Amino acid sequence: MSMSVVHRPSLALEDRAAALSAFFERAGEAPRLIAYDEDLGCPLDQALSAIEWTVTVGILRDDDLVHAARLGAESAAAVIERYGDDGHRTFVFLGPRMDARPVDPMEGVVLFDQPGVRAYAFAERAPALGHFLRATHGVGAMVSLLSRRAPMMLHVRRWLGEVLRAPVPERSTTLLAGWFATTGGGLLFGPRLTGEPFRYDEVGSAPE
Repeated sequence: MSMSVVHRPSLALEDRAAALSAFFERAGEAPRLIAYDEDLGCPLDQALSAIEWTVTVGILRDDDLVHAARLGAESAAAVIERYGDDGHRTFVFLGPRMDARPVDPMEGVVLFDQPGVRAYAFAERAPALGHFLRATHGVGAMVSLLSRRAPMMLHVRRWLGEVLRAPVPERSTTLLAGWFATTGGGLLFGPRLTGEPFRYDEVGSAPE
């Protein structure tokens, strides 16, 4: 059965409480990412190009689970959960070499070190997230919180792209929260200017 993209609610919400309430109600139990620093959010100006580049060159895979991410204008960093051919689970920090500080060898090991990007592998989520936050200071970062599992890269790519490409009134590019599931996704954006509303945009699929 083929699926078509359906654009669902686009809501303008006047205050933070109403915006977060609408987001969590629509997200339900879906995997989600939430801004580490709500005042900064996560700028999405370069989001699609950064994601597509990392997937194209093989740094990220569609079946990776995204536990944390930062998409900056000049660099990106992430913590992903990945399963090997033997079924063994590993948490991997990926980031630019300038941000990837040395890691405690008791926590993680160097996975690869190439021009422009360095990766560390961790056995547990907490040390991987700790290293991510030390390296990025949480600036412009999103973290998987308040959901039973992290979003899959495949769904993040698809629904983030659909929402950002959909024709909507002007909005900020500062993401405060996003949920990403098999059948749809929703993004909550902060106000463009003080006094302007928050905005929630959702997109999903329906059988053709």
